Amino acid sequence: MHPYAVQLESYFRTHTHAETAIPMAAYMRDQFPFLGIRTPDRNRLLREFMQANPLPKGGELVQVAGDVWSLPEREFQYIAMVLYEKHRKHAEQAHIDILEGLVIDKSWWDTVDLIASRLIGFHFAKYPELIASYTERWIASDNLWLQRTALLYQLSYKKNTDEERLFRYIRSVATKQEFFIRKAIGWALREYSKANEDAVRQFVAETELSPLSRKEALKYVERNNA
Repeated sequence: MHPYAVQLESYFRTHTHAETAIPMAAYMRDQFPFLGIRTPDRNRLLREFMQANPLPKGGELVQVAGDVWSLPEREFQYIAMVLYEKHRKHAEQAHIDILEGLVIDKSWWDTVDLIASRLIGFHFAKYPELIASYTERWIASDNLWLQRTALLYQLSYKKNTDEERLFRYIRSVATKQEFFIRKAIGWALREYSKANEDAVRQFVAETELSPLSRKEALKYVERNNA
């Protein structure tokens, strides 16, 4: 491991709270061990650590983030995502392969959703020539987290959303029974409705969607017009 990652790991392990770790792990269905550091405390500790220990840059930062990600406790994956976000403005095109790897490693909604919207969405906005080759493969894959990423990477795009691609991807997975796909469909449509309410209303009216997807999709427009 990179020395910076070793130092960071040691620092956070000194703040372990075993009694808090148990309910935190239970909330995630006991899929991951936890240090027991709640989000506000984790964010504060990371700020303090980075102030005292300036981050490395470039490839070194990517290495540190990867080393931290590989640690077993879930807080380290959250920290790694912050480190990757620090690097995102400087990431080269090939960095997409690292981000794809994060989606399929230690996968659950708490990491995938942030990776999709804040890291991959940002990367695709910077390198739009990558979008078709990656997202077409993801939506056609049998990995639900890659499919969810293909649905969610445009969450912050608003009027820059590729409507044709979003709607086509939704239609291709709309009949799936998987909760995380149905929820992602509704979330993606709800966010896009903030930019184009009429298009989302029409799409929902014309498309066979699960009750969950439909309910989530129309939350904003119905509340906005109540």
